[in-house]
Amino acid sequence: MGERIAPLEINKEEFIKIGYSLIDSIADFIHSIKQKPVTTGESPKQLQAILGNTSLPENGVNAEVLFSRAADLLFNHSLLNGHPKFFGYITSSPAPVGALADLLVAAVNPNAGANILSPMATEIEKQTIRWLAEFIGVSSSYGGILVSGGNMANFTAFLAARTVKAPKIIKENGISNDTQKLTVYCAKSTHTWIEKAVALFGLGTKAIRWIETDSDNKLNITILQQTINNDLQNGCKPLMVIGNAGDVSTGAVDDMKGIAAVCKMYDLWFHIDGAYGIPAAVLPGLKDMFEGIEEADSIALDPHKWLYSPLEAGCTLVKDPNHLIETYSSHPVYYNFRSDDEPSTQNFYEYGLQNSRGFRALKVWIALQQVGKNGYIQMISEDIRLSKLMFRLTTAHPELEAVTQNLSIATFRYVPLENNNEETKEAYLNKLNEALLNQLQHGGEVFMSNAVINEKYCLRCCIVNFRTSEKDIEEVIAIVVREGRKMHALIH
Repeated sequence: MGERIAPLEINKEEFIKIGYSLIDSIADFIHSIKQKPVTTGESPKQLQAILGNTSLPENGVNAEVLFSRAADLLFNHSLLNGHPKFFGYITSSPAPVGALADLLVAAVNPNAGANILSPMATEIEKQTIRWLAEFIGVSSSYGGILVSGGNMANFTAFLAARTVKAPKIIKENGISNDTQKLTVYCAKSTHTWIEKAVALFGLGTKAIRWIETDSDNKLNITILQQTINNDLQNGCKPLMVIGNAGDVSTGAVDDMKGIAAVCKMYDLWFHIDGAYGIPAAVLPGLKDMFEGIEEADSIALDPHKWLYSPLEAGCTLVKDPNHLIETYSSHPVYYNFRSDDEPSTQNFYEYGLQNSRGFRALKVWIALQQVGKNGYIQMISEDIRLSKLMFRLTTAHPELEAVTQNLSIATFRYVPLENNNEETKEAYLNKLNEALLNQLQHGGEVFMSNAVINEKYCLRCCIVNFRTSEKDIEEVIAIVVREGRKMHALIH
């Protein structure tokens, strides 16, 4: 009998032809991205009309035709977070080498859940995790796992903390049968992942103690300690404290050294949500800002944020990797993944929630080597410099009010010159800036998000973008003022 010819197969010559054409299209897209709108602002209804409403085809369609259409749909009808004027939710411009790395990964398709299924991929991921620990300045003995993003990185650490610090009987009997009320502590500015975690993993939202922040939006250490003492007197079981290394609204970095001391005093798990900001710890000039991170029991960081990796790439680092194994390891009879001859064999299914896992590490591993530590220092420093420039320009402009600037996040709002009614001013400015943001997000010239700071609705620009220049910042100021005037005239 002859060889099997499956409908999915593509011969070598056709694969080369389609691949070369696709790479040419991607190269043209990357080269011309600055000239494109950040977004087309098309509605779901418009996009559905462009995509069409045909039924699933009964017979196959030529792959070359499919890729040509798919490229057109994505290049011309997407929000382009690789655009130099994309400053929205913390998604970076993706490194071009990351796109090539994902293509290579998909071709080999290793299942990075077990060493026997992904021998080289496992070793590359282990090395990547060690390099990430070295990069942010903690011991290379930290272990961990690459995950999809910030939520999963924080969840992975949260469950390890619960395993280690909660009563051991919970693993068998469950939280509902435990008489002690488990509590967790974090600043009011902490990302919503913590609300998901306590709801999904059995503690309940009442387990969160939202600690007040100081004038710099940092967790108040004194109030933290007072709250823990109160809980202990009321029969609670304090579990963990979460420090923000760059909160998502303003970029503020908590006092890590102070939090570490409190955790040590009460024997609590110290977790750092550094999904956005902790890569800035690589900068020599910010060493004091990040002092204390080496005391953390766990750290979440996202290479797809400030290390410019394509989605998805999050990471959980844990000081004692055995805590991950204690939390996640299980051995059903159909797993034959151990090797008595290789005691150092690492199976990543024992380190997190997934069994089957994609090989996320390659794009991070390649970029870390392509750029090197000094290359990242240069790019992260430039993002921070541009954010400070934006803050200075908004401070100097008579129609803009600068509000905050931390790391690479600047917040400000449009304030029209002739609005002098003090009784209604704040309510109107909030309404105006919300309407202005909606217009900017659909206009295609710039994309930013919002933050509410001291009851002020602000425009928020987070620069994690190696394509952004001073020219872009200056042009954004002009765009915001021009559109702010239009919106004020429309709704005043």
